[in-house]
Amino acid sequence: MRDLALMEKDVLELLQQHANDDYAKNELAPLIAKTSLEMGHLYSDLGFESREYMGQFMKQHFTSLANIKPDDVRWKKYLYDCIGKTAPACATCGDISNCFHCTLAS
Repeated sequence: MRDLALMEKDVLELLQQHANDDYAKNELAPLIAKTSLEMGHLYSDLGFESREYMGQFMKQHFTSLANIKPDDVRWKKYLYDCIGKTAPACATCGDISNCFHCTLAS
């Protein structure tokens, strides 16, 4: 349990460093960090209908982070790569073969 809290804190700090404004820093970043611990895809767990909408949302609120994210890496994986961890959902993901550059798929 302690590992999850630490991962959430690390994702939160990453997002807050890249937040465009106080709303993104204090409202959206905590929501995204907490949601990133859930077992589904981040875009759907956040209520977006597609990864495209997730990308637009992140570009709007966390522009500097979105600008350096590779196009072929999904957001949850990217966030956890940035903090040097593997997202909790990755170990049991049924879509792992479709996740680009996933080292767990090998």
